[in-house]
Amino acid sequence: MSRADKAVDLFRTGCNCSQAILGAYAEELGLPVEVAKRLAAGFGGGMGRMAGTCGAVTGAYMVLGLKFGPEETGDREQNEALYARLRDFAARFEAVHRSTCCRDLIQCDVSTSDGLAEARERHVFATECPKFVKGAAELLDTMLDSGKRRE
Repeated sequence: MSRADKAVDLFRTGCNCSQAILGAYAEELGLPVEVAKRLAAGFGGGMGRMAGTCGAVTGAYMVLGLKFGPEETGDREQNEALYARLRDFAARFEAVHRSTCCRDLIQCDVSTSDGLAEARERHVFATECPKFVKGAAELLDTMLDSGKRRE
């Protein structure tokens, strides 16, 4: 099973979008899956269901941070390289999906009770969100395969 398929499977079995992404990569990054799920729990629904940055994107940022983040506090060069990767990820994701913002992606503002009800009524969590989870994981795979590997 590909990591993208694993992420979608995690999403479809109850993880939020951020948990699904981080969970799919956790073990290979040295993080127990259950810890990854707890760590990413607050990032679903656009950061705590505030309809901001898509949880699949924030989950990807966590994966990139674990893979490429500085090992030493104050390593500005490695930190800047990480920030460049995050910006690259965001630009690529946005080029495909038109935004990195949850409310724009699903066309509902889940931070409001009416918006959440609309999202549920339109089944966007079952029809739209899996596309963003899969797209984020596929993009991550491309970026991880082309970058240095932290062992």
